Amino acid sequence: MREPIRIGVLNGPNLNLLGRREPHHYGTRTLAEIESLLRERADAGGTSLIFLQSNDEGEIVDWVQANTGAVDAWLVNAAALTHTSVALRDALAGSGRPFVEVHLSNVFAREPFRHTSLLSDLAIGVIAGFRVSSYLFGLEALIQHLRGSAEAEAE
Repeated sequence: MREPIRIGVLNGPNLNLLGRREPHHYGTRTLAEIESLLRERADAGGTSLIFLQSNDEGEIVDWVQANTGAVDAWLVNAAALTHTSVALRDALAGSGRPFVEVHLSNVFAREPFRHTSLLSDLAIGVIAGFRVSSYLFGLEALIQHLRGSAEAEAE
């Protein structure tokens, strides 16, 4: 029997405003609704999730450090910190855990400053522009990656 997969879902600044903040970019789903959809998908596949949303960079870095031993991978929507946070980059790198970077909007079709990610070169993949589905695709990609890694190690 497979070990359950454990994934930390990290949401950065202003994502607590989902559902009412710029719905033309981010859609109308709230963060609670996104978390519920992720839990349903994860539960169906025997995966456990832990969640954090914070507007505080230090709290996010502390959470990554504190939870590294409790997760196998990260699903990361760092929001604005994607473009600015060397501290978050270093925390994710230091965790030694793979992660997928996700964005609700297509960051490459927006303001030029959003085209730069300080995280993407460390990520196993980046999914952007599919609104809520970006999270679901990211979750599926992480699970496949982790299961593929585990199967390769078993051979």
